[in-house]
Amino acid sequence: MKVHLIDGTFELFRCWFGSPKAKVEGLEVGATRGLLRTLLSLVKDDGATHVAVAFDRVIESFRNDLFPGYKTGDGVEPELLAQFPLAEQAARSMGLVVWPMVRYEADDALATGALRYAAHAEVDQVRLCSPDKDLAQCVRATRVVLVDRMRGNTLDEAGVIEKYGVAPTSIPDWLALVGDTADGIPGIPRWGAKSAATVLRRYGKVEAIPHDAADWDVAVRGAAALAENLAARRGEAELYRTLATLCTDVPITQELHDLTWKGASRERLGELCGRLGFERFLERVPRWAEPDATG
Repeated sequence: MKVHLIDGTFELFRCWFGSPKAKVEGLEVGATRGLLRTLLSLVKDDGATHVAVAFDRVIESFRNDLFPGYKTGDGVEPELLAQFPLAEQAARSMGLVVWPMVRYEADDALATGALRYAAHAEVDQVRLCSPDKDLAQCVRATRVVLVDRMRGNTLDEAGVIEKYGVAPTSIPDWLALVGDTADGIPGIPRWGAKSAATVLRRYGKVEAIPHDAADWDVAVRGAAALAENLAARRGEAELYRTLATLCTDVPITQELHDLTWKGASRERLGELCGRLGFERFLERVPRWAEPDATG
């Protein structure tokens, strides 16, 4: 059995940029139509049987309380933000479990689900469907993998090491040093992807890196400056690692069997497609749930 955990926020953004725009009664709905198509492909073409979709109901999270520079919804197109509620409806109408996040982020829900469902003996693999490098920290051997459905790439633990130069457990530390512009994490000056990977391959965690470069037993160009900058900003680096570390205790309630896809809701999906002016989509749905199967 494979469990598919979907980054619904990323999928909606991807559809915003990649799907044709469409307005119905003055409301832009093109991204939601695109999301329906990609969710249909997941269950119809990819054969997903156990699925949950996580959304950021709001862009802000508890991390904004820790660091004012963390990402916000500023700059996001209003016509895209207005489709967030529609996106959740789309996933539910397709008969999929939805995790709407407010204090936490969608990635936190995915990390929690990966840890929970990978512990089941009957689960062969948990597939985290997102290209977000934050989620690389959740990868475990070939049991939990990161899937970029857009590019057709899958990263297992060996793939994470090859791509980022560090093991999954060191990804938060790597992001703390390098920074992550998408999340508003500035990183430590002069630390780049290569230098951070080289040092973390040896020491694993930020706090294990010696303060003085003379004590490093790994060769890195500009080591003295790197060590000096890190020594002056250790507190910042630890904060950035906290921001980059995903929570695995989000209060999601679904057991493994609750993720079973039993088909789309004829009533809910029919009503939504009517609102979207997308009735022709209904002809493509391969399975309809029993009236009480989608809640």
